[in-house]
Amino acid sequence: MGEGGTSSPLFETKRAKGIVLYRLFAASFFVGVCLIWVYRVSHIPKAGEDGRFGWMGLLAAELWFGFYWLLTQASRWNRVYRHTFKDRLSQRYEEELPGVDIFVCTADPTIEPPMMPPERLSVYLSNDGGSELTCYALLKAAEFAKHWIPYCKKYNVEPRSPAAYFASQASDNAGDLTLIKRLYKDMENKIESAVKLGSISEEVRSKHKCFSQWNAYLSPRDHDTILQIVIDGRDPNARDVEGCGLPTLVYLAREKRPQHHHNFKAGSMNALIRVSSNISNGKVILNVDCDMYSNNSTAIRDALCFLMDEEKDHEIAFVQFPQNFENITKNDLYSSSLRVISEVEFHGLDGYGGPLYIGSGCVHRRDTLCGRKFSKGCKSEIKWENRKGEETSIPKLEESSKRLARCPVEDVITGLSIQCHGWKSVYCNPTRKAFLGVAPTTLPQTLVQHKRWSEGDFQILVSKYSPALYGYGKISLGLQLGYCCYCLWAPNCLATLFYSILPSLYLLKGISVFPQITSPWFIPFAYVIIAKYTWSFGEFMWSGGTMLGWWNDQRIWLYKRTSSYLFAFIDTILHCLGYSDSGFVITAKVADEDVSQRYEKEIMEFGASSPMFVILATDALLNLYCFAGFLKEAIARNGTVGVYETMALQILLCGVLIVINLPLYEALCLRKDNGKMPGSVVFKSMAFVALSCVCSKLLN
Repeated sequence: MGEGGTSSPLFETKRAKGIVLYRLFAASFFVGVCLIWVYRVSHIPKAGEDGRFGWMGLLAAELWFGFYWLLTQASRWNRVYRHTFKDRLSQRYEEELPGVDIFVCTADPTIEPPMMPPERLSVYLSNDGGSELTCYALLKAAEFAKHWIPYCKKYNVEPRSPAAYFASQASDNAGDLTLIKRLYKDMENKIESAVKLGSISEEVRSKHKCFSQWNAYLSPRDHDTILQIVIDGRDPNARDVEGCGLPTLVYLAREKRPQHHHNFKAGSMNALIRVSSNISNGKVILNVDCDMYSNNSTAIRDALCFLMDEEKDHEIAFVQFPQNFENITKNDLYSSSLRVISEVEFHGLDGYGGPLYIGSGCVHRRDTLCGRKFSKGCKSEIKWENRKGEETSIPKLEESSKRLARCPVEDVITGLSIQCHGWKSVYCNPTRKAFLGVAPTTLPQTLVQHKRWSEGDFQILVSKYSPALYGYGKISLGLQLGYCCYCLWAPNCLATLFYSILPSLYLLKGISVFPQITSPWFIPFAYVIIAKYTWSFGEFMWSGGTMLGWWNDQRIWLYKRTSSYLFAFIDTILHCLGYSDSGFVITAKVADEDVSQRYEKEIMEFGASSPMFVILATDALLNLYCFAGFLKEAIARNGTVGVYETMALQILLCGVLIVINLPLYEALCLRKDNGKMPGSVVFKSMAFVALSCVCSKLLN
């Protein structure tokens, strides 16, 4: 049929170009890796010879690097790209678009729901902190939405976040813009005043009965379920200033007790699924984080193109959007954009049955989240139908929904479980990014975030839901390897730490642990190094990065592997042995003015005293000391030329580690601002360097 006909697909899939070329490159690279392994095994020093311990350690590290590199090929071997046809969706299903429940997990008074036909939307804010300030902010946002939604429709506003729109838009609709800005500022001032006061005024409490659910004994970890339907989308009086219907808006703080584990975001999601099934029961669910806003108002329609396609819709469980951020600096100082993961790796996983569910920016079928298994030939309709609970009064609906929020929850590996039930997922990466969040603006925030991510992934690997075992025979091998690639982030710390310390210590002692330049064995080392970093640079630039951005990415790669991943690895092992309880750490995203200014100037922020910084500073100072000691000995005794021929790769490795740590040396010694390295970290790291040098004398 013609364009838009019922036989025309709602999306198309294209394989990436140059796959054959990449596979040839990967094959040659693997040959180089194998030759390095052969060199290590065939040249192990005999017992009692210098360098034997370091040699064995480097062999183990290189075996690990090679193994991990093989895992990463799953995300590059079979990349696919998707394109949707939203015009066909509108022509075919405009009157049958399904209800969409939007879940926002938050502890902050912020909500910016994306736009769809309002009668098809229901927005649920889960406040795990149980804060009345968040509920108050939601009430104020609901009042502002009565003006903001018509304004968005009238002027086709993008992005839909008022703050982002006002900051980026020079509008010609001066009158309406001035009015809407004033209304927004008024809302903002009221919320900020309440936050500064730390409580809700009695005048506000008297107007809204929902605040009676808070009492003096309530705490973030110990409270009953608090549920308030702020806007009832069924109510004919729930209208904006233009007379159009408003989406349902619900506030939920699920029950918490100190003696019960509440499963963090997974618990919030499970409570929201149960509560929403009693109120709106939308057949499609979008979940986002509190610090995200809609940057592309058609993103939900993009997702529906996959979920409503006549040929493929029955096998697709969820549509994952990339995680993007609005406050990334030009050269991505802390490598927060996850550029290569978003532009390369997830497209590769999409070719093997779909990407991972990353916890936000994802559109699900409700029934798959509730455990429905895939059945070939059985289609699941998600078209619009009248909502459940249409005749139930709001008080009764709130009370019955509270009971659902008290149900015990189970923390499951959601995406993997769904895919093991036979479903597929899809990666949707539109040109205009769907949702934008807030990236960390300091190094401590960045390292804590990566520690949390890598610890969670490693815990999955050692649990009964390990993709290596639980996924065996249920998902494709390529997807299994893709999952394992991220689940093994934390163990990377051991090989990286060894490689960044031992060669430098042996350089100081004058012991070579790499082949000489004149040796044929030098060739595979040189090829692997040049090929790896040339391809990495090209991949990063192709993904939209800059040269300095790639260098920053290499620095953060080193920092997170030697600090975040190390603590994640240790904590997970201790947790498995029963020595510590894993705790969910929220990454702070609010910075003071000085920190923000340094971030915008791309000056690294240290500031806090952290055990992670002690490790980073010790590693950096140790390499500097070893390099300086080596130069002193080389000049005093043999000259640098002969030593360079025998220890070129060690000199190169130590030199690169010094150059990549220049911002850290500056923070240790030269900076005077509040973002410098704390004195306690300097003292501890110097003590550890001295201890390392003493211990290195025992190496042979």
